[in-house]
Amino acid sequence: MTVRFQPGPLDREATTYVAGHRGLVGSAVWRHLEAQGFRLLVGRTSQELDLRERSAVFEFFAATRPRYVVLAAARVGGILANSTHPVEFLSDNLQIQTNVMDAALAHDVERLLFLGSSCIYPRLAPQPISEDALLTGRLEETNDAYAIAKIAGILGVQAVRREYGLPWISAMPTNLYGPGDNFSPTGSHVLPAMIRRYDEAVRSGAEIVTNWGTGGPRREFLHVDDLAAACLHLLEHYDGPQQVNVGTGQDVTIREIAALVADAVGFEGNAEWDATKPDGTPQKLLDVSRLHALGWAPRIGLAEGITSTVAWYREQAGNLREAG
Repeated sequence: MTVRFQPGPLDREATTYVAGHRGLVGSAVWRHLEAQGFRLLVGRTSQELDLRERSAVFEFFAATRPRYVVLAAARVGGILANSTHPVEFLSDNLQIQTNVMDAALAHDVERLLFLGSSCIYPRLAPQPISEDALLTGRLEETNDAYAIAKIAGILGVQAVRREYGLPWISAMPTNLYGPGDNFSPTGSHVLPAMIRRYDEAVRSGAEIVTNWGTGGPRREFLHVDDLAAACLHLLEHYDGPQQVNVGTGQDVTIREIAALVADAVGFEGNAEWDATKPDGTPQKLLDVSRLHALGWAPRIGLAEGITSTVAWYREQAGNLREAG
């Protein structure tokens, strides 16, 4: 089945499956699609449907027959989780991606968006990192298993395009944050981990907060609601085999992030840096000129986004994701 892509609005009455709709990215995509008038959104929790179970995934697609799929389901985590559980990060993500894509292909899904990660790019890639940097150098070792799985997903999309002519696409977001994130002290990414650490310091009256690494690496952060808007924009305006970077095009040091978080939570003490802990990639800034050329740009500033995320975190205390 070959489908020719025509830029324009997706059918709001078509069944749309958001894989991973309870996670950081999937929940934001769900909110945005709902706000944009999509009436037949479909999602399943990991308890309702284990995407690693191939037969169950095929049965789900046979029963729901989605026309569009946003593949946001993944096993995710920060440096500690990735470096200590590489087997799970590789195996689980390969199974999730392969099962969903194979079932989508078998059941004639017209448009699929695969969401990867900026960690697919080489550790020392020239900055800002363009889409052409893929597979041009060595990966960051602390999350190479996750990166390899995501690269396989990109190639899976490209293979479907070549062999079956379907207008499936891939997007590679930069570091994300926002409501629905994982705030676990051991399994989370740098920004939610900092929000939790600094908030707990305020609550306990601690005068010192200790952060991982030197604070020197530079990172780009995108609010997940901006990513969700970019996903729909790409589905309605982009078709091509190459992944599209999604970010702000601006980066800050981890120390600067820590200062923004301290301001947002009201922490007035001092920060210390544990240089025995790994820094990860020294800099990771995406070249987002391709996305800008498609007519999209982010709307949520970093300070504004961190402040609203802190407010959400405090409202949700006791009911947060604690995945390791």
